[in-house]
Amino acid sequence: MKMGTPGFVPGRLREAREAQRIPSMSALARRLGVNASTVSRWEDGTSSPDPEALNQLATELRVRPEFFLRPQVSGDRPVFFRSLSSTYVRDLAFQRAQMTRLQEIAAVIQHYVDLPPVDIPDMMRGSSYKQLREEDIERIALDLRQHWKLGIGPCVDMVSLMERVGFVVGSIEMGTVKLDGLCGWPASEDRPHVLLATDKMAFVRRQMDAAHEMAHAILHRDVTEEDLRVDLKTIEAQAFRLGSAFLMPSSSYPLEVRVPSLATFLSLKSRWRVSIKAQIKRMSDLGFIEEGYAPHLYKLYSAKGWSREEPLDRGHWPLQQPTLLAEAMNLIVDSGIRRKADLLALEFTLPAGEIETLSNLPAGWFNRERAEIVQLNSQFSEGKLSEKTQCGDVIPFRRA
Repeated sequence: MKMGTPGFVPGRLREAREAQRIPSMSALARRLGVNASTVSRWEDGTSSPDPEALNQLATELRVRPEFFLRPQVSGDRPVFFRSLSSTYVRDLAFQRAQMTRLQEIAAVIQHYVDLPPVDIPDMMRGSSYKQLREEDIERIALDLRQHWKLGIGPCVDMVSLMERVGFVVGSIEMGTVKLDGLCGWPASEDRPHVLLATDKMAFVRRQMDAAHEMAHAILHRDVTEEDLRVDLKTIEAQAFRLGSAFLMPSSSYPLEVRVPSLATFLSLKSRWRVSIKAQIKRMSDLGFIEEGYAPHLYKLYSAKGWSREEPLDRGHWPLQQPTLLAEAMNLIVDSGIRRKADLLALEFTLPAGEIETLSNLPAGWFNRERAEIVQLNSQFSEGKLSEKTQCGDVIPFRRA
């Protein structure tokens, strides 16, 4: 009788399956050529695969066998999705799995490199999200800016700000434009991790997505899975309000909107780097646009075709990219602490391509040898050219 694998972690199997967008245990069983009940017992922990089956699983799911023997890093706090619609079950599962992988990459990196300390102030002061009023959220936005010394002008790069104050930020193609970013916490530390979608490659979209996920970290640290199921609409509205208030502070932004028109918002988009649609919503929320005028602006907005793409969306600003994890990985290798091959063989259990993508490393980074610095012999001595370099031939050009 074949024995199972001691130490097999059942949750790891589900995570690996979802990361490959395999929709069900029976679908995985068909790929492996085993009974669906066998995979079901592996996932629920009733039994575990023998070493041969474990290797087959690892090959099919593109991980090292050790992947299934390491504890999961995801915490017991919920991951904040924009939608829990059953229409996107497979996409949501893929997002959740990628978030777990981002957390695992960051955990490995922190064995060698100290990431920036978490500087996220407690703005809730023991209050529940259920007690928040609109004026509370506006105050929190201004207090955050003061704490992070941003002033009241435009925030030109949310991603770099978040990395500076302790967030781990990654990005990945989600495979659908219906889903945006998400925020979650690992089990090992109180450091929020944010995963941003690259499917909509617009600077202002990423600004708002990043601010939205930052807002979840500020307002919803203690939200439970049950809260998320029951109050998702309220929780998402609060995150959007804080993200908008942070990017367009009430103490300064409205003063620049002399006439609430599409032309005005387009002009301000260049300065504040926020979408026209978000500006309409912001001014409406603050009461600077009459209730009946906002639908008129939205109709004009749609008639111009801006629902698909706004002016200044394409190529006006380079898309802000996370850099923290990539810089840390380069530091580990360049300092000689670990070779790339050692990282893959001993530390990571994920495929190189996924690590590169989530860490924003160049494709093929793991296959490139570390560059060696070669000292060139200088032909200069004390600022003077040598005799050899002072000589030369003058070659005349022919007249046309």
